[in-house]
Amino acid sequence: MKKGFSVVLIALISAVMAIAGYRFFDKRFDNRESAYYYQAETPPINLVSERAAPNSSANNPDFVPAASLVSPAVVHIKTTYSGGGASSSLDDFFGSPQSGEQAMASGSGVLITPDGFIVTNNHVIENASQIEVILPDKRSFKAKLVGRDPSTDLALVKVEGTNLPIVELGNSDNVQVGEWVLAVGYPLSLNSTVTAGIVSAKGRSIGILDQPSRENYQGRSRAAGSAIESFIQTDAAINPGNSGGALVSASGQLIGINAAIASQTGSYAGYGFAIPVNLVKKVVSDFRKYGEVRRGYLGVSFPAPSVEDQMLREQGINPASVKGVYITGVQAGSGAAAAGLKEGDIITSIDGVKVGSSAEFSERIARHRPGDKVELVYMRGKKSTNASVTLKGAESAGAVAGTNSGRGLNSKFGASFAPVPDRVKQQYRLRSGVMITELQEGGFFESAGIPRGTIITNVNGRPVNNVADLDEALQSSRSSTVRLDGVTPDGTGFVFNFPLGA
Repeated sequence: MKKGFSVVLIALISAVMAIAGYRFFDKRFDNRESAYYYQAETPPINLVSERAAPNSSANNPDFVPAASLVSPAVVHIKTTYSGGGASSSLDDFFGSPQSGEQAMASGSGVLITPDGFIVTNNHVIENASQIEVILPDKRSFKAKLVGRDPSTDLALVKVEGTNLPIVELGNSDNVQVGEWVLAVGYPLSLNSTVTAGIVSAKGRSIGILDQPSRENYQGRSRAAGSAIESFIQTDAAINPGNSGGALVSASGQLIGINAAIASQTGSYAGYGFAIPVNLVKKVVSDFRKYGEVRRGYLGVSFPAPSVEDQMLREQGINPASVKGVYITGVQAGSGAAAAGLKEGDIITSIDGVKVGSSAEFSERIARHRPGDKVELVYMRGKKSTNASVTLKGAESAGAVAGTNSGRGLNSKFGASFAPVPDRVKQQYRLRSGVMITELQEGGFFESAGIPRGTIITNVNGRPVNNVADLDEALQSSRSSTVRLDGVTPDGTGFVFNFPLGA
């Protein structure tokens, strides 16, 4: 009996000890497991708290303040044209009024003064019989035209108002390639729209401002050949209707007026162009003081960017050695001639600012009025020289251009011309034209890649049918640009726009 009880007691004690041991070791295991997961799920704080994660908003630009600052002052401009009025020279880029008894079109504008001065593009309001301005808050005003300038594609209109919102004017000289910008306007008949991008280039010349309008073909042409193109290029989305709107910096300052797009479809294709605000300031100031633009002319000519390198090489000059604007001619009686500039000089700076392209150089000259002095630095051989030049007005520049145009300029083209036979006109469906019959070796046309047999139909918007028409069209060019429209021997239409000088 005692022996059986002892066995039972030993069994109970063993069971209790086994359970206790199991619980002891199980608890230790649980503690170790808890500690392991806790450490794994809690990373060291100092590794992430002192810098932002790669995809955090801290690395992205914030455009909200700039957009809210600028949008109230960018207006919608609606224009009316009586009798299906004539369209502007940039219709292919921003749409044209529809035909009919009364046509309408629209664009954008920027309020720059609290009492209602609005800057926009010339092609937005050109030939309009009525201009209506609508603010983002839906207030509507009838606007009057103060002045317009086809050469820069700028216009100034005025509405009667007080304490209107404005966009602060910036400094386009300080704009850097790669910096963020906003485009604000009314694209595609939408309400106020903001798009973002970067400045992708500066000093762009795209040969658009001397395109002839319908008026040109009806004999009521304006003076051509004076376009100033030194656009700010951006990849911020710009579409038809954005024309005349604001290109602003990330801080909300106006740096340009949107003017054109590069597109084969008429819609945004990656490149937009804006007129630099520093040129806008000068043109607007002229409008307010004189009702017109008063531009000073230096009196020099230089090669077109598209053929500059080839022309320099043909003269035995390494293009890489030309750090500035290469002068191909100086007009007699001009300010440049009086200051001693000569053909072959290289202008390296104007008013202390280095210049690297003819487009940039032309824009800086265009900021000045007749009688203004500009300080130039130019290279002649290996010698650097300073020159103070007094700019002349349009009348003097026109007279100078006249004496150097005509057959003298015709010979500079390096080509011979003949009237286009009627059968060829019928073949290409042309109403005018002169044909290039011979090319001179090393001449301008040969350097530009324009082949023999090419037909030139218009010079600066004027139809040409013989050499006399060509000379007359060249003589009528008042300043620095010649625009050629024509057809190549394979039937491809072309536009060639090159500067004669500034």
